[in-house]
Amino acid sequence: MPDAEVLAVVAERLTELGGKPWRVEGGWVKGPGSTAVVLGEEHAGTVGHLDLLFVLNADRPEDTTVVDCVVGSGTTVRDKIHRAVETWATTTAVTLLELLEHKGRLAEHLPSHAGDGFPGWHAIHGGIIGWGTGEGPGAVQEWAAGHPLLPALAPAPATEGFERDHLIGLKLFFGSHNGKDTAEVRVNGRVSETASQALLGLDWPRRDTGAAYARTFVLLVHADEPTAVPATPGRP
Repeated sequence: MPDAEVLAVVAERLTELGGKPWRVEGGWVKGPGSTAVVLGEEHAGTVGHLDLLFVLNADRPEDTTVVDCVVGSGTTVRDKIHRAVETWATTTAVTLLELLEHKGRLAEHLPSHAGDGFPGWHAIHGGIIGWGTGEGPGAVQEWAAGHPLLPALAPAPATEGFERDHLIGLKLFFGSHNGKDTAEVRVNGRVSETASQALLGLDWPRRDTGAAYARTFVLLVHADEPTAVPATPGRP
């Protein structure tokens, strides 16, 4: 798909989620205020793979950009792109939109002192999605919804990839296929080997036959916790 068509899919989904118009302008998707989304340079490497950069302040992109990559599946290129955008929207984009909205509607706020939070950081936890084949394709997703991930991962990435003291994006992808386990944590778009190993070491359900995977995204807002942030009773 041409970049303009991909960006149009992104703009439509963000408009649906946030309730405010997003529109394609040149090589950008422009949103409310100074927000924008742009495709990363590596997005053309694999069909269905997108690198998406969410810019909270287009005037200060160097320290307000949150990077994520996503791969979509499907029988056609269009299907793959739509699935990739939907996956990104429901796990990653919701955390950025929730940061802007601050109503607890799109994602869950986790103060640093919460039992399922990230020590020292205020976190916004996006949705947890799952997919797979065979019996119990959503097993890993269901496990992740009931087992806090951040406390287990906090010691691992604390010294790896935290190149700024705000807006740290953590992508978590893990699961298994026919006995082969996969666990990947990306910190601001870069793989963290130590955090990935920590995720691999957790007791999420493995599959000897078939497949079950889960993906989620967490935005660490700032090391100094905000004082008045709403919370939701559960993750989307």
